[in-house]
Amino acid sequence: MTKKPFRLSPYQVQFLIVVGFASVGYALYLRYLAIELSQVALACDVGLQTLLCKARSVSTVLFKNSVFGIVALVVATLNLMRPSIVLLTVGIVAAGLGIVLYNVVLSGLAIGLFILGFARPAPATA
Repeated sequence: MTKKPFRLSPYQVQFLIVVGFASVGYALYLRYLAIELSQVALACDVGLQTLLCKARSVSTVLFKNSVFGIVALVVATLNLMRPSIVLLTVGIVAAGLGIVLYNVVLSGLAIGLFILGFARPAPATA
């Protein structure tokens, strides 16, 4: 019994593009309008309890502990061993967030592993 090679359908590619753009867009929103904007930072540090301040504090804790990069690297390694659309989606979200939110080294390595996951030998012809 031969195993089919991992190939994405056009719908899966479109889904991954939308998910990737959404995660990078949200990360850009958090970075430039919540973390680095001084008015928001001062208001949140004083004690403002809004959804933006909660997202800012959660993302700050996660990127200080390199969670985005570590998750992206672990998922990319799993995807390299056993590729699936679920792992690819989770990894793209984690790597997109990590690239924008200061976990560049680990997330960049994870993106390289994702690209390497598509470099499989061609099926043998009879």
